[in-house]
Amino acid sequence: MFALSASMDAFTAAFQVPNLIRALFADAALQGAFVPVFTELLERGERREAFRVASSLFTLLCVALGALTLLFIVFAPAVMALVVPGFEQQSSGLAVGLARLMFPIVLLLALSGLFVGMLNSFGHFGAPALAPLAWNGVIIASLLLLAPLLDPADRIYAYAIGVVAGTVVQLVLPLPWLRGRGGGFTLSFEWRNPHVKQVLKLMLPVTIALGLINFSLLINSFFGSLVQQGAVAAIDKAFRIYMLPQGLFSVAVATILFPALSRFAARGALADLRATMANGVRQILMLLIPSAAIMAVLAEPITRLVYEHGAFGARDTALVADAMFWWAFSLPFQGVSLLLSRTFFSLQRTWATTVLAGLNLLVNVVVAALLYRPFGVAGIVIGTVAGTVGMTVAQALALRRDLGGVEGIATISAAARMLLAAAALGAVSYGLWSALDAALGRSLFAQVASVGGAIAAGLAVYALAVSILRVAEARQIRELLVSRVRGGR
Repeated sequence: MFALSASMDAFTAAFQVPNLIRALFADAALQGAFVPVFTELLERGERREAFRVASSLFTLLCVALGALTLLFIVFAPAVMALVVPGFEQQSSGLAVGLARLMFPIVLLLALSGLFVGMLNSFGHFGAPALAPLAWNGVIIASLLLLAPLLDPADRIYAYAIGVVAGTVVQLVLPLPWLRGRGGGFTLSFEWRNPHVKQVLKLMLPVTIALGLINFSLLINSFFGSLVQQGAVAAIDKAFRIYMLPQGLFSVAVATILFPALSRFAARGALADLRATMANGVRQILMLLIPSAAIMAVLAEPITRLVYEHGAFGARDTALVADAMFWWAFSLPFQGVSLLLSRTFFSLQRTWATTVLAGLNLLVNVVVAALLYRPFGVAGIVIGTVAGTVGMTVAQALALRRDLGGVEGIATISAAARMLLAAAALGAVSYGLWSALDAALGRSLFAQVASVGGAIAAGLAVYALAVSILRVAEARQIRELLVSRVRGGR
């Protein structure tokens, strides 16, 4: 609908500011500090105290983030001027208005993160997994129904309104599943409660670490605003496709394993924690290495199929595909880093990953500053890739020392075989897509057939290759799927 227009650039930059604050205080940061403490209280049978801690945090978040929202609304022009210095006056003004409208999602997502963390601690993952689906549904409805009613210059506000409304739905949706859990919410402000203090103490380094990691998106917008119109939106649109396999695989694995890792840490069962983490790392690699290969070899046809409709043209496709190609190289590393961060959080050693996140940000800034002029969008994304790779390797080395090993040899051996299988995947996928594209043309159904057929054939080759190469994680996933099918019968 908006392609890589100036208004889409403005929306992207405006959304990234509350998204950064969300990373600081909301879902991931809050859960990283809250889940280990909440889980530990449940393990000790102190369910009423666990809910008392949750109630105190609920009240504290409402007061603190409500005040922060008011401050941002006042100072939004100054903040956005720092984020996108290269924007023209009209785009800058639009970014300010959109950011003011969307900033309340910070509080909404913080409360949602609290509820989701509680449900995950109880081993319930279904409702939280469906909430983002409802979020997207509300946004799409807003774009379809509200945008036509607005002036063309203001239609981007339909997107922002949809984001706010969708976040409200995402907050409310999981609440019924918290009933009957042995406790309830009360408005209390017991910030001196030792367990509340423990959460806040753990949250400080988690907040800094995740803030530094997510700050890379603002860095991308900063340099993107200096490159060309559409660069900010192009990097973001490629990032959204990049996040699909992240959300399907690495976020899912890390979310499910996090409570188990926290329980092992609370019991001092480091051997079980190490084995669970290492197996999770290999499962993530098993799923994200082929995803990265598909993104790299089919970057342009995937972008064309997903985005090149309406106002989105061939020039936009080329820009997004360039960014997506380079994003692909960080995909497995980002997935592994997410699980390694959760491992640090489960050990309640949150300052360790904070230092590493700072180094990640430094590498990102330096590389992007050196490469954005000669290479444009590609140079900016390469900066993020370099930081992510360095962060992941450093995390693994630190955990190797803390846990007495991370099953490194087994993981490297499995990853090498997965890479061989992914090379076969890439060759088959690209070759088949090229043949089908030439034979079928570029109609929508032809693109679905050529891209879908290429991906399906590549994945079939990958599945056969990892089986021949005796990758243990392939057998685990196959056994899981078989058990689910039989269970469904």
